[in-house]
Amino acid sequence: MKGAVLVAVAAAIGNFLQGWDNATIAGAIVYITDDLDLQTTVEGLVVAMSLIGATVITTFSGPVSDWLGRRPMLIISSVLYFISGLVMLWSPNVYVLLLARLLDGFGIGLAVTLAPVYISETAPPEIRGQLNTLPQFTGSGGMFLSYCMVFGMSLTTSPSWRMMLGILSIPSFLYFVLAVFYLPESPRWLVSKGKMTQAEKVLQRLRGREDVSGEMALLVEGLGLGGETSIEEYIIGPADELADGQEPTADKDTIRLYGPEEGLQWDAKPVTGQSSLGLASRQGSMVNQSVPLMDPLVTLFGSVHENLPESGSTRSMLFPNFGSMFSTAEPPVKTDRWDEESQHREGEDYMSEAAGEDSDDNLHSPLISRQTTSLEKDMVPPTSHGSVLSMRHHSSLMQGTGETVSSTGIGGGWQLAWQWTEREGEDGKKEGGFKRIYLHQEGGPGTRRGSLVSLPGGDVPAEGEYIQAAALVSQPALYTKELMEQHPVGPAMVHPAETASKGPIWAALLQPGVKRALFVGIGIQLLQQFSGINGVLYYTPQILEDAGVEVLLADLGLSSESASFLISAVTTLLMLPCIVLGMRLMDTAGRRKLLLTTIPVLVVSLIILVFSQLVTISTVVNAALSTACVVIYFCVFVTAYGPIPNILCSEIFPTRVRGLCIAICALVYWISDIIVTYSLPVLLEVAGLGGIFGIYAVVCVISWIFIYLKVPETKSMPLEVITEMFAVGASQAAAAKSK
Repeated sequence: MKGAVLVAVAAAIGNFLQGWDNATIAGAIVYITDDLDLQTTVEGLVVAMSLIGATVITTFSGPVSDWLGRRPMLIISSVLYFISGLVMLWSPNVYVLLLARLLDGFGIGLAVTLAPVYISETAPPEIRGQLNTLPQFTGSGGMFLSYCMVFGMSLTTSPSWRMMLGILSIPSFLYFVLAVFYLPESPRWLVSKGKMTQAEKVLQRLRGREDVSGEMALLVEGLGLGGETSIEEYIIGPADELADGQEPTADKDTIRLYGPEEGLQWDAKPVTGQSSLGLASRQGSMVNQSVPLMDPLVTLFGSVHENLPESGSTRSMLFPNFGSMFSTAEPPVKTDRWDEESQHREGEDYMSEAAGEDSDDNLHSPLISRQTTSLEKDMVPPTSHGSVLSMRHHSSLMQGTGETVSSTGIGGGWQLAWQWTEREGEDGKKEGGFKRIYLHQEGGPGTRRGSLVSLPGGDVPAEGEYIQAAALVSQPALYTKELMEQHPVGPAMVHPAETASKGPIWAALLQPGVKRALFVGIGIQLLQQFSGINGVLYYTPQILEDAGVEVLLADLGLSSESASFLISAVTTLLMLPCIVLGMRLMDTAGRRKLLLTTIPVLVVSLIILVFSQLVTISTVVNAALSTACVVIYFCVFVTAYGPIPNILCSEIFPTRVRGLCIAICALVYWISDIIVTYSLPVLLEVAGLGGIFGIYAVVCVISWIFIYLKVPETKSMPLEVITEMFAVGASQAAAAKSK
């Protein structure tokens, strides 16, 4: 995992620069106001101008990143940071300063919007939450270092606000160097553009292994959008040995499933009864909640996590001992790679006019490993159009011991498979096609023989080892009915961009799953901002000064400004271990549980702060109480409510519309941020510190209710599975309402 971790750290430097800028302007605005004689309105505009810039560029950052790629946009962000720092260093008047702050906002908008997307698209599912908490950590680290700098400069006789702001150019240059020479492009973006060779190389670098065929197949499947998804439940065991010429799955009750590599096949028997375990058993009950307003999606996602151990390890939890359960005497089959060489080998079997060309430009190059030449031995051709997936006898589901996520697994205990189905058409001829299946083991590791034999509908022999798995079954992106007429070889022999890009992208926003995900993303971003965190961060020095922090530090001989800067630095320093704690819990306790646990602490700290403002005990006690509440608020906020909205928004949207949907959510984020930040100086004058924090407490209560009812748990799940779950959950909810 080292490759993915280092890439995430490098990408998070953009958030370090945002944190640095937030703290710097919070300290420098005190001196800017005196030097340029600014009114309250203009003072708020100087601070909010970067937010305006971030909002403007966010409106098109998502679609442009879908066009150009994630990496170029991060490079542009670093350049904008660098230029804005130089202009702020020069700034002869407020107008040039406003222009520089606008450019700075452009850089912030790109970094904050795209860094979580980039990290989510490159990180393994098991540690995606931890890695996507890095932007919060680096942002707070940037704030701490910046406050230390501002505090040191405030001790001088004539602090230079231009120097405070201009130093931004130094770390931004480092960000530029890393973005240009170290960061790879997102493998999901590369797959969406058909750049299969590049995508495979990037995945190999990020995962630290050569064979990434399973995840490559998953990325291509993620290009699909729409279609009906059903929830089923199987008992799965090793594939039976076939005699020569025998058609697989001769038993009408048994389904033959195929994996993304040559030699991967297994038999599945549908469970006709309703098991008390897992996902499928919730299909009928998830719309009949004990809490009437709870979104069925919350229960659907929760049914998956009930069967996962509370662990963020990378151990495969679906079929935990694949190697031993389905071991064979036959050695592992070496699979071909998705590169130029695989097109030259037996190229006559590929129905392509450009078999010798680069795979990135070949619309009929294979997207799943080469496994069709032995068709005549293993499978009966389903149609006259050509062949389907073929598999070797005695194949095992996975090679290896299961200690880490296998090359054929897709992470988080999930497995990708396909099923060939046939039916007789109106003309009497057989028609066939593939179904895509996401499998997830029920009951956690160790569910095998014995306990499965007695399951309702599970007529499974006691000999051998079997597991019970829930399945999300839908039409694959790789092999659709339309592709049958193009005579493809296997279930993924067409360029993904050729099929995934059909239809207007805006129409995709009307898909039930996408609409539901947008509701969750927009709602949590809106509520997070109106809980007041960024407004408090920008004006922390002024707020602490109004709270009377100079009383606490009077013996040190510090001015009120220097004292407030020092406490701000200490506060941000205390945030760092809290973020590390949240990082450790993000993929174990989960996003939802962290939010529901920490938000009540925010509410209590805000209520105590309001009380301290209304009741005067003594100057020292009130100042200490106010400062303690602000510190607790910050530290608890950054543990969960700070990073999780961005993490969720980077996880819940399909690949095809991820950039556009992220831009919509980010636009809501920045508009809310502008409103909060620009209105805070006025609210300080009208309602005072107690009134502001009272409003924030009410918003936090509303946030808790919204999260409890509407926000599902997404920890350790592949992005493509998350979006599929949103689709099936939204469809189930819509069907329930129509009854």
